[in-house]
Amino acid sequence: MHDFEPGIAASGLFWTIRVAPSSVDVQQKRGTARFRTTNLAISDYHDFGNAVSSLPPGPAPPSTPSVVSFDVVWHGGGDTTSIRDDDYRFAGAFTTGEATIAFRARNLGSSVEYRSDPNGQSTAGPPGVGRERNGVFFS
Repeated sequence: MHDFEPGIAASGLFWTIRVAPSSVDVQQKRGTARFRTTNLAISDYHDFGNAVSSLPPGPAPPSTPSVVSFDVVWHGGGDTTSIRDDDYRFAGAFTTGEATIAFRARNLGSSVEYRSDPNGQSTAGPPGVGRERNGVFFS
């Protein structure tokens, strides 16, 4: 069993990691986007229970240094839908379309490696690319 993730920061922020801005390319008017990175340093916590115990004194067993690579592509081409919800202060316009994911994770210094289907895996959907406004930006 493997759980590749960035862990929990001392601030309490979890499952979130900064990536280079060049990892993201969005073409909103076409409804397409791509999110990719190669050999991003990350930890393998073995399982979820071990991952959530990653705050000091740390997980047992210790996490294993690893890297992940992924390429998520939103292909667009579908309908554009506008949404507005005054109760929850949320509005947006999103273009649907197919999406694919290619994923690879491996432990450093061992033979443990996982890959997605080489043809990509369809995401649960419908995926969409768009622009939203919420909270203080809602108008």
